[in-house]
Amino acid sequence: MESRSGTPAPAVTTAVAPPARPSPVRPGWRGAWHGVRPTERLCHVTGAVLVLSGLAHLAVFAVDGGPWDGPVSWRKPVTFGLSFGLTLIAITWVTSYLRVGTRLRSALLVVFAADCVVEVGGITLQAWRQVPSHLNMETGFDTAVSMTLAVGGGVLVVLLTVFAVASFQNRPTGPLGMPLALRSGFAILLVALASGAAMIARGVVLTRTGHQEAAYHSTAPLKPLHGVSLHAVLVLPTLAWLLSHTPWSDRTRRRVIQAAVGCYAAAVLGAGVWAALTW
Repeated sequence: MESRSGTPAPAVTTAVAPPARPSPVRPGWRGAWHGVRPTERLCHVTGAVLVLSGLAHLAVFAVDGGPWDGPVSWRKPVTFGLSFGLTLIAITWVTSYLRVGTRLRSALLVVFAADCVVEVGGITLQAWRQVPSHLNMETGFDTAVSMTLAVGGGVLVVLLTVFAVASFQNRPTGPLGMPLALRSGFAILLVALASGAAMIARGVVLTRTGHQEAAYHSTAPLKPLHGVSLHAVLVLPTLAWLLSHTPWSDRTRRRVIQAAVGCYAAAVLGAGVWAALTW
């Protein structure tokens, strides 16, 4: 094309924008769920069922009523369902940060999940039968259930101790603060296991010596210590994970985790002092 003066007009070029890059596809919760190992998926589902069982029995308590405290109440299937369900989910998650062989971890988790089902199942069964679940030697069937729960408690102690030792043998992986949170959580969990064993041992001694009613009430002083220390392995690692998603500096996150561990240890110590004074 020429201009009126006869000189060719400059060519007009149109800039073509480069094609937009496709935004990265982030896997949703379904994709993340399918990426979970079958053993972990089984444990998570089992833990969720146990939690739902506890909530369902809370509804039963609201309808049926009855005492909340004591050896025979709907409190036991509620608290044990929630506690065992949350603990199973927590252990399945936090052990993924431990340097443990895949096959060994899977085997331990399967046994742990089965043991949790047996414990909650036995306690729930006895609640529906309106008889005590622990330290009950009144009949042959009650003795079998009570001894099964006691043996199951021993299995729990062994499995969780193995995971606790593994957390201290090799430094756990994970975001900043997770190794401290895991090791502190497992160390405090050992306090829960020791207090639980002490409750069972004292109750059995009282039962064998003919003090059945005293055996049912002998666990009261240690229950706060047992309950508080049991869930440190869930609370502290969860806090470390949440902090890893904040814009805070490494120094701030480290201090928050250290403060949380100190506060949790103080709470456990306080519950321990109360247990010693009321034992």
